[in-house]
Amino acid sequence: MYILNHIKTMRKQLFLLLAIFVNIGIIQSQEVSFQANAPTAVIKGEQFRLTFILRNAEGSNAKFPTEIKGFDILFGPTVSRGSNFSSINGKTTSETTESYSYVLMGTTEGTYTIPAASITANGKTYNTNQLTIKVLPPDQTRQNQNQGNSQAGGTSGAGTGTRGGGTVNADDAFIRAIVSKTKVNEQEAFVVTFKFYTIYDVKNIGKIEFPEFEGFMVEEFELPSNRKLNLEHYNGRNYFAIDIKKSLLFPQRSGKITIPTGKMEMIFSVPSGRRVMTFFGPEEVPVDVKKTLTTSPVTIDVSPLPVGKPVSFSNAVGSFNITDKISATNVKANDAITIALDITGTGNMKLLRTPEIKLPTDFESYDPKITNNFKIVDNGLTGKKSIEYLFIPRHQGEYTIPPIQFSYFDTKSKTYKTLSTKAYKLSVAKDPNAGSNTAITYTQQNEVQAIQDIRFLKTDMRNYQELNFYFFGTTAYILWYAIPFLIFIIVFIVRRKQIQQNANIALMKTRKANKMAAKRLKTAGIYLKEHNKEKFYEEILRATWGYLSDKLSIPAANLNRDNIEQELSKYGISESLAATFISILDTGEFARYAPAESENAMDKLYEQTVNAISEMDNAIKKKKK
Repeated sequence: MYILNHIKTMRKQLFLLLAIFVNIGIIQSQEVSFQANAPTAVIKGEQFRLTFILRNAEGSNAKFPTEIKGFDILFGPTVSRGSNFSSINGKTTSETTESYSYVLMGTTEGTYTIPAASITANGKTYNTNQLTIKVLPPDQTRQNQNQGNSQAGGTSGAGTGTRGGGTVNADDAFIRAIVSKTKVNEQEAFVVTFKFYTIYDVKNIGKIEFPEFEGFMVEEFELPSNRKLNLEHYNGRNYFAIDIKKSLLFPQRSGKITIPTGKMEMIFSVPSGRRVMTFFGPEEVPVDVKKTLTTSPVTIDVSPLPVGKPVSFSNAVGSFNITDKISATNVKANDAITIALDITGTGNMKLLRTPEIKLPTDFESYDPKITNNFKIVDNGLTGKKSIEYLFIPRHQGEYTIPPIQFSYFDTKSKTYKTLSTKAYKLSVAKDPNAGSNTAITYTQQNEVQAIQDIRFLKTDMRNYQELNFYFFGTTAYILWYAIPFLIFIIVFIVRRKQIQQNANIALMKTRKANKMAAKRLKTAGIYLKEHNKEKFYEEILRATWGYLSDKLSIPAANLNRDNIEQELSKYGISESLAATFISILDTGEFARYAPAESENAMDKLYEQTVNAISEMDNAIKKKKK
């Protein structure tokens, strides 16, 4: 027995040693990096931390900037070391860090660059990235409050510049619709950005309603999912700000076009002005305040394009160039020829009309092949539109293809410009396979086809025989009329029943609610596997709102967080289940615009949504019984 226990102990020690060796190997195999971290914006006179981090190595001969323009170095460097181990699906990883931290203070407003630092590790020299930091002016509201408190003999608050008292004023949190231009021409691109500003912590995000861009063609910018709130100075105050939507718009008509207001429900954590005594001393108790933020409408003055459009105007507005290439100029009859035309530039690339090519009458032409390769930038769509013209000369001879012309409105010079390709001279030789004994020409083929369309008249007389047979009154005659009549009656009854069922819209929606919810959840499951965060939360919200709308027989536009609980109670749904649905909607709306979200949170929300819908179905079925 002693020997067995000794063997087990040795086995455990052996496994432990193996695990240690594996972890050591992983540490050595990790990539070495040296990075600098600091805020992108700071406030003049306030302290912040600048950190240089060396990963997976021990450093020596470190060189850091001794003076940084625009900042005072108050303290540092302080050195700290740490390690992190993690195991995911049986795969163990580890990381060591060596951090060098400084405490800095901005002394002068402006934008400054933090120089790179260097360090030696494993016999190599590593340099950090350079950092750009903007020093913002102090908050004027806070300065005024501090002056007022000094005159009154009191002390200032926590330095946030907030009013407290459990309220959120219009200048404490708001959304701005920021447009890059307010005066443009038709089809001229401009950007509208919806930016959120706040001085308070956001607890939750409710219903969001962005305005419809009627009268515009819209392209949406893809905002990074890991974006964060950054400090920004606006109207004398410092806010935490973030872009929540950015769109590229192309006006499709002239005149004054208004972008209407957008709405966003937010729940903030606001100082209440009430203090309680804790172990660490008196602390202020925050309260949750719900507020609906709205953007102001913005009017865009759209001018029509000037008169005198060239005949070759291709609806293009922006700045463009063209290049062209022909596949061959010396060919045989019935050989295919292509002309490739590339339109490059920036503007309303999606709305360009294909330039017209004029070919000789004997040429057979086909629809051009078009390939688009665009990306969104602030002044339009930039990239290339490739057009491939295919045609076939049917007869030998010498031909000229005139230049292809492309005209556009230049937004910089405010004039029309015309670009042209070169003219092409084609030498078409006789097709050796088009001899009189082997084939016929293209024109002859058309003539033969026209002749074949004429059918010969038949002049021979047919022999007819008289039959002594009467169909009227026979069984077949009666069935000929009776069977269609019976089929008509059956179809009429079935159709009438379907119409009655379809007329009951509420009943039809209720029956289809589960089917539609299952379909949307299936799509959400696909996005979950693809780790497509934005699409996943969008499908979860569509499934939940659509399911509740169909089951409760209430249009989705009339549903909101306030009346969902009331309507669910009418169906006998418990308060806990109703609260679950509200939690799903809140989590989904917030997560769509949150900087990041873990995979576990997405899995949990998916499972919670499926269970909530299943539980509500069971509750409704029990009530009907």
